[in-house]
Amino acid sequence: MRRAGVIGGGAWGTALAQVCARAGLETVLWAREPDVVADINDHHENRLFLPGVSLDAGVRASHDFVDLGRADFILAVAPAQHLRSTLATLGPLVAPGLPIVLCAKGIEQGSLKLMTEVLAETIPQAAPAVLSGPSFAGEVARGLPTAITLACPDEELGWRLAQAIATPAFRPYTAGDMIGAEAGGAVKNVLAIACGIVEGRGLGRSAHAALITRGFSELTRIAVALGGEAETVAGLCGLGDLVLTCSSPQSRNMSVGLALGRGESLEAALSGKLSVAEGVASAPAVRDLARKLGVDAPICEATAAILAGHIGVDDAIQGLLARPLREES
Repeated sequence: MRRAGVIGGGAWGTALAQVCARAGLETVLWAREPDVVADINDHHENRLFLPGVSLDAGVRASHDFVDLGRADFILAVAPAQHLRSTLATLGPLVAPGLPIVLCAKGIEQGSLKLMTEVLAETIPQAAPAVLSGPSFAGEVARGLPTAITLACPDEELGWRLAQAIATPAFRPYTAGDMIGAEAGGAVKNVLAIACGIVEGRGLGRSAHAALITRGFSELTRIAVALGGEAETVAGLCGLGDLVLTCSSPQSRNMSVGLALGRGESLEAALSGKLSVAEGVASAPAVRDLARKLGVDAPICEATAAILAGHIGVDDAIQGLLARPLREES
């Protein structure tokens, strides 16, 4: 594997293109915005989404899917709610067996489908894999140490992909459970909003720790009900990612929760943000999916209700605290 394609010119797509170039791969980054393409090619920087980071000269940007045609694998980093339309456009150019690594973290609204299901419906000839884990784009792009999960049902292909993108500072751990990896990434975004609300409301570190722990229980139940493995979400793509995004305002999802907890409206919390907070769109889908699976997910339920304006923050908190006592496990 010597050539990588990356779809998505946002912060995370740009950071992953940087990883690929550092790994010695010929790298083409597809971006929708002409200004981003020009900025990367002319100045080796994505000043719109990842300002202040000098990009490797090996990263070349394009707004034409045809330029991804020579890639040995593709990292799909388009936002979860736009992935279907993006893949549908790409599909006719994809050769049978081309590995497509899904890097978006979310559940599709309406269909309640995971990103691997969206890929199977739009580009059935592709070989799927999932990349997920605790990673802030700016840190990854700057070369700070990061470890992630690369899940692929084809063990040999998983190892080849991991070896292709690994660098001294970017360490992929392979797994076979794509469902667990996807569920962890999708649900943790919703829980990060909830943790931000707790932080913004000034409820203390004890409440913060309790929410992460009970939220992880919800995440695990949903992943297992979908057919994933509890062991998978106990790793980087579940617990690791949850700890990161629930512990730093640098997380887009947690920052939205912080604003809501301080009494701001959702519109105000999202205003001025170029990057997508996936948890806002995924919250109602996670709630509906949990109901469909018959899984108890009160934190995700409350978060979705707050985002929809169906309940106030204080009432949601009181509702969670007033739930009947139960055994922990």
